Amino acid sequence: MTTDTLLREDLYEGGHAPGVAPVRGRGGAPAYFSAWDLHAYYGESYIVQGVSFDIREGEILALLGRNGAGKTSTLRAIARMDAPGLTHGEIWLDHKPLHEMKAHQAARNGVALVPEDRCIIPGLTVQQNLQLAQIAPPHGWSLERLYELFPRLGERKNQEGTTLSGGEQQMLAIARALARDVKLLLLDEPYEGLAPVIVQEIERTLESVKQLGMTTVIVEQNAIAALHLADRAVILDMGEVVFDGTAQEVLDNADLRHEYLAV
Repeated sequence: MTTDTLLREDLYEGGHAPGVAPVRGRGGAPAYFSAWDLHAYYGESYIVQGVSFDIREGEILALLGRNGAGKTSTLRAIARMDAPGLTHGEIWLDHKPLHEMKAHQAARNGVALVPEDRCIIPGLTVQQNLQLAQIAPPHGWSLERLYELFPRLGERKNQEGTTLSGGEQQMLAIARALARDVKLLLLDEPYEGLAPVIVQEIERTLESVKQLGMTTVIVEQNAIAALHLADRAVILDMGEVVFDGTAQEVLDNADLRHEYLAV
């Protein structure tokens, strides 16, 4: 692929019929996840402007761009949050139309958003936060498996979640997502505000998740770290896709990184 903006018509054979899961052109196999021509607003502010991309099952995609490019808004639209409001476009996951769902329905169908602010529930211990995530099916990982992946959480399972360090809260937020039956993991700034040594620990955790073949979208200002983790990259600028290709292409293209990522 090139660094030119990729039009959606180029990605699929025969175009796309509304209401039918799109078929990706690369090999003709149905995309596991597809976002098709998404347009979304905060009030009258036009934030997501025709964003389209797809993901094969088990891929990690880095969704990158400068501040204000529309990355978090795109994640929130995919997760079917109330804001921004999706006014046009389709979102498919494993042949199911997420664009027809509310946030709680998308969650039941396998979408897990780990927001930048982590949203740890005050007054609950680490274990209670995890148990609450499993209060209704479909369930994901067991507590034992989560504590194996995050031994620090096991050590602090009886500690109130909001009293953990920033890095530990990030671990808890990811663990809480994995406590559900996740098909698409959406990570918004998982390294934000963390010390370098903690970033390395979160990176190791995400590498473990990657080895399990979990389909993931990561939004991260630390673009280089995200690119080393990802298989593919999509770069947004002013709410539009300006690049869709491999992560290695971005790592190898200094001009592209400087123009759109300032790195």
